[in-house]
Amino acid sequence: MATPEGAQLAEGIRRNVEELKKICKGLNEDISNSAPLNRWSPKQIVSHLCGPEGSGFMPTVQAILDQDTPFLDIEAENPFFSGKRTTMTLAELLNELEVEYSRLAELVESLSMEQLSRKAHIPLLKETPLGEYPSLAGWIQALSEYHMGFHIDHLQEILQEMGVKA
Repeated sequence: MATPEGAQLAEGIRRNVEELKKICKGLNEDISNSAPLNRWSPKQIVSHLCGPEGSGFMPTVQAILDQDTPFLDIEAENPFFSGKRTTMTLAELLNELEVEYSRLAELVESLSMEQLSRKAHIPLLKETPLGEYPSLAGWIQALSEYHMGFHIDHLQEILQEMGVKA
């Protein structure tokens, strides 16, 4: 049975996807492939938010739904910008991101409180307010609010450093 918490999480996902698309609107391929020294390009940021190529973040969510406290070894600071993604346009990457997060939003809207309360073991989150054993709702919020919000700010910072008005 759908819950208000699931609906709220889904709304946050959709809001952040729209915010990211708005910032990227009008960026040409030269700008989206450029970056200040030792920083990620806009395309690398979007690729990172898509998660691992070919799977995204949905397998982590599914593992929490299917297993009792699954161990999730999350790879931080990887732009996942290799293989097919290096030849994709920014618009194609944004489409991949929108599809991935739309699937996540649709799923989270359908989950019960029992499902949203399931736990995972994610050592990467040990030093965060969520802790090492977040609920599925916490993990989804981490992906959509904290993580995506952080990289929306990151993207704006990069564009500002390059003198591009977002």
